Amino acid sequence: MTRSASSSSSGSSSSLTQDAYERIRADLLACRLRPGARLKISELCDTLSVSMSAVREALARLTSEGFVCAEPQRGFRVAPISAEDLRDLTEVRCEIEGMCLERSIIAGDIDWEGALMGAFHRLSRTPERAPEDPKRLNDVWSLAHGVFHEALVAACDSPCLLRVRANLYAQSERYRRLSIPLAEVDRDLNQEHQEIMEAVLNRDAARARSLMKQHLEVTTRVLLEQSWLLEPSAKQKPRDSRSFAKATATDATAS
Repeated sequence: MTRSASSSSSGSSSSLTQDAYERIRADLLACRLRPGARLKISELCDTLSVSMSAVREALARLTSEGFVCAEPQRGFRVAPISAEDLRDLTEVRCEIEGMCLERSIIAGDIDWEGALMGAFHRLSRTPERAPEDPKRLNDVWSLAHGVFHEALVAACDSPCLLRVRANLYAQSERYRRLSIPLAEVDRDLNQEHQEIMEAVLNRDAARARSLMKQHLEVTTRVLLEQSWLLEPSAKQKPRDSRSFAKATATDATAS
């Protein structure tokens, strides 16, 4: 095999592995693959139309990120969820978000400020619930929400901190997606987001950290009040990769 052919083959393999990783991760975050579900490599290969090595590499990467668990002699499963894990996740996330906010406030310039205000404007104008189904989270809102939280810390000068923060945010999204419909609470998310943004733009790091901590802790408290987290019901039995294959095929047909 020539060097160019070898390079092309390597690039193609890397691309397929990345594609498998992104597709499986997206379904983990959206909870189309339920916590605790067994992940059968052969079924994922068929569903994703990639090789076994690509799926294994993707699952290994997702295991290192905490989304998948590798069980000796038993393969892979979607990482489980629990009230204890959510509390720990929130505590650590509060610290990391606070550190990123402070560094972003110090390093942020006028372009960063403009991007942040733009992200808030889009989020505040996007309905949280899906227009066609008020019991379901609006995917467009979820995207805008993630962009806003990223914009808050975008000026942070520590790539390492930002990587940790991004992983913690993604872990939290699994809980948010499983929690819909949320318990009814007297809460104005737009107001919470606006107050955090204003504190950041005013370069008030102490207030920004405090507001962010409150924001995250309220979300966690709402989630912990829901029985599904403490006592999983029959309606939320884990879906394995066979169910994932059917769902993915349906999605592909619909698109």
